Amino acid sequence: MSVVALDPFGVRADSRMPFLVRALDPEEVERHLLARLAGRRGAPERVTVRAISIVRYKPGRRCLIEYELELTRLDAPPEAVTLVAKARARGADTTTFGLLQGLRGRGFDDASPDGISVPEPVAVIPELGLWLQRKVRGSAATAGLVGPNGVALARRLAEAAHKLHRTNVPAPRRHRMADELRILRECLGSLAQRRPEWASRLERLLGACDRLGAATPAGQPCGIHRDFYPDHALLDGERLYLLDFDLYCEGDPALDIGNCLGHITEQSVRTRGDPRALADREAALEDRFVELAGEAVRAAVRTYALLTLARHVYLSAQFPERQPFTATLLELCAERFGAGAAS
Repeated sequence: MSVVALDPFGVRADSRMPFLVRALDPEEVERHLLARLAGRRGAPERVTVRAISIVRYKPGRRCLIEYELELTRLDAPPEAVTLVAKARARGADTTTFGLLQGLRGRGFDDASPDGISVPEPVAVIPELGLWLQRKVRGSAATAGLVGPNGVALARRLAEAAHKLHRTNVPAPRRHRMADELRILRECLGSLAQRRPEWASRLERLLGACDRLGAATPAGQPCGIHRDFYPDHALLDGERLYLLDFDLYCEGDPALDIGNCLGHITEQSVRTRGDPRALADREAALEDRFVELAGEAVRAAVRTYALLTLARHVYLSAQFPERQPFTATLLELCAERFGAGAAS
């Protein structure tokens, strides 16, 4: 059967990721997967690629591929499986693969009693520059937050983050408040160059961020997601899956919840025209995390929420569909930071 690789981005022409040509070759993928799965419990006798799709692509850096497979085993009907593969220009990400293995072995498997999991890591194929995990069916928590069970979902997000922090799988890198402020300075500085009419307002905002960061006590560092927000949590029935651990590091656990709060506020501005539209969800997220982690974390959670909102001023300017909200977010930051008049 002929397999068509859907490649709307033309990734085969990427000179910095030449292995993508082979990653889109069904026979190559079948051969490597069969070899990687051999010897495991329930290993298939045959792997057949039915479809290949490029889902996301950042030229010269990253590519996300989906493989529709059919696994054939002795004395069992064929099994249809979808694998998500992440490819990087600098080689297969064995660190994140190992992290998911570690989390699955410490209570984040598909049968965890609390219903909080991570996707199953399947294989690393260095020759193709990628690692693969089983695709989780479900919907992003972003949509669920605005539904009738949004408050309960917000509490579950707090519980999922706290579970991750307590598991504390060792991280290969560290992230501190100074790193957060440096990234913010780079982002807003870049925006000021593009929008010089906002330069003085952005400078005041950066000053407020620096003062707030300096005044916030650091929490006890542990393993954190560092990109924790509703798009990176998937609901499959009653089970909640945490996704995209590419930025996992050792850091302040308050960052994860603050980051999530800032994203929810931005979502409220963009989709409802009101930064308080999902305030009850934000309160449920913060209060449940504080209930689990202790009242001492609340101040840092709120600091990171404000820093995330400030970062969204820059992020909104990067996407045409979000640019109409940049000025509103800048005004909101001025109001919430007390960084001076918005005009």
